Amino acid sequence: MVIVKHTNPCGVGSAATLTGAYEKAFATDTKSPFGGVVAVNRPLDMAAAERINAVFTEVVIAPEYPPEVMTLLKKKKDRRLLRCTADLRTFRSHDVRSVPGGFLVQESDTPGMAGEEFRVVTKRAPTADEERALRFAWRVTKHVKSNAIVYAGADRTLGVGAGQMSRVDSAHIAAEKAREAGLTLQGSVVGSDAFFPFSDGLLEAVHAGSTAVIQPGGSIRDAEVIAAADEHNIAMVFTGTRHFRH
Repeated sequence: MVIVKHTNPCGVGSAATLTGAYEKAFATDTKSPFGGVVAVNRPLDMAAAERINAVFTEVVIAPEYPPEVMTLLKKKKDRRLLRCTADLRTFRSHDVRSVPGGFLVQESDTPGMAGEEFRVVTKRAPTADEERALRFAWRVTKHVKSNAIVYAGADRTLGVGAGQMSRVDSAHIAAEKAREAGLTLQGSVVGSDAFFPFSDGLLEAVHAGSTAVIQPGGSIRDAEVIAAADEHNIAMVFTGTRHFRH
């Protein structure tokens, strides 16, 4: 379950039920979902539809809508209901952007970690729980506009910082949003869509309570950032792939 606002995921959750997943996603940021988009990856059941319907939601995306769910959701004026028929795990397309004098066409940043590393670069390797959370955080981070910082657990986002000019500002904003939502970041992990150019962004996450980090690596100051992580007993993983969404 993902809640999107202004093309940024403001909350993502995974659970045995869609209602449970929505509650986790919504808890990340209870303000931004107003007027947003909600997308699910399985048929939308009535319990989840009623929960979504309790908040003004402009767009709902699901693979299937039972007739009674469709009837409920169509009661709200000007709501868009979309059915996703593509398998997004294997879907391949191109991004097209206008630039002065023409267009920029590039392959889309496809889901998953195919072709990416998961290389531990610190003295401490992530625990099994941290690794699950890191992989979850990385799947979300790649869809957040740069500079992107995502605090997460194994099945939910806890704080999202997007589109700031400074990566440390994104880390600070994401942590503040988590605190405003009443969520603790103690024991969380953090994902960064690009490398930390300095250790300050990493230390912001450490002070917020994160214990593990996933990032592409590739900075000329990687050694400095790794040393800062080791100093605070933080596990850090490099993926070797930068995500840069605008």
